This record gives sequence, structure tokens and C-alpha cells, in this order.
Amino acid sequence: MKVLLLNGSPRPNGNTAAALREMEKIFNAEGIETQWIHVGNQAIRGCIGCRSCMKTGKCVFDDLVNETAAEFEACDGLVAGSPVYYASANATLVAFLTRLFYSTRFDKSMKVGASVVAARRGGLSSTFDELNKFFTISGMPLASGQYWNSIHGTLPGEAAQDEEGLQSMRTLARNMAFLMKSIALGRETYGLPERETPVRTNFIR
Repeated sequence: MKVLLLNGSPRPNGNTAAALREMEKIFNAEGIETQWIHVGNQAIRGCIGCRSCMKTGKCVFDDLVNETAAEFEACDGLVAGSPVYYASANATLVAFLTRLFYSTRFDKSMKVGASVVAARRGGLSSTFDELNKFFTISGMPLASGQYWNSIHGTLPGEAAQDEEGLQSMRTLARNMAFLMKSIALGRETYGLPERETPVRTNFIR
């Protein structure tokens, strides 16, 4: 089994990375492979709504999004980590996720998703909610921990002092590992849930 860890912070070793590393320890202990993708230090432009991906199966902008697509399809779970900027996720990460989820046409249902957020003080829950919407629109079960998946710290390294935050990351990783393994067993026994053809209802006709 494999989990993608997306670091949405510009800093490779900041507090967001510290939260993801705490999760990685548990994944390793559970025999789950991890792959890091550093998003926050990349030049990722936003979606332009050209819908070229519907014809080609990939984004018109050939960057980290297209490089990650195959890894996303192959993985069993994805963790999106971000610092909080103005009570929101890093715009680079949001641009990346928007294009990644929209341009990839494979079935994402039953891949497990989790979001992790880091901040000095406030804006954590709104950022947490923002990132979770990428998973729920795609039929991906959300892994939960013992609190909203957040950790506190201002300067790099300060997250190590947030004992409750670190424990939340470990609990989240254990729950995520259990959920991925349970889904794998359920898939073997029962298959995946039946999916209806999507119905699109426009408000303006």
C-alpha cells in the first residue's frame, strides 16, 4: 500500500513537514510505503477552465500536476498538508489540487484522503475544511484523528513543542492505515460500491 504526502509549504522542513513526518513514522510501522511530493515551492499556475484535459486526459500545463497524476492513480491514500495563509491553504497547493483532481479522469472513489494544516494560531479549521472538499467531491473517504488535523507553530521546528498536535498526527495516520487496509479487504470480498451515471442539474438552462 502507498500514501502520497503532499507538502504544500514553501519550506521543505517547516512545521507542515514536521506534521507529515510524524505521520510517516506510523505509516512505516504499518508497512505502508510513502512518497513525498513538495508542492509549495513550485511555480504552479491555476486552472484556466480550457477543458483540454477532457480530450487528452492530462492538464494542458505540463508540470508537477501531470508528473503526479500516475502516482495519484496508483496510490491508496493521499495526505495534503498546508500552512495557513489568511485562514486559507497555500494558493500554490490549491492550484495544484484543483488541476490534479480536475484533469485526472480515473476513478478516485475509495482512495483515502486526509488534510493536515499548520498555523501560528487561527484559521486552521477553515483551511482544513477547504482541503477536505477535494476529497469528498471525488468519493474519497476521509480519515479522521482525535481532533481537527492541525498543529501549531510559527518558526520552523516549533511544531515539535505541540504535543497534542503531534499525537493528533499519529492518531490520524493509524486511523488512515486501518481505513486503507479495511477498504482493501472489503474490495476483495464485496467489490466497490455500485456507481450510477452522474446526473448534472444546471440552475440556469
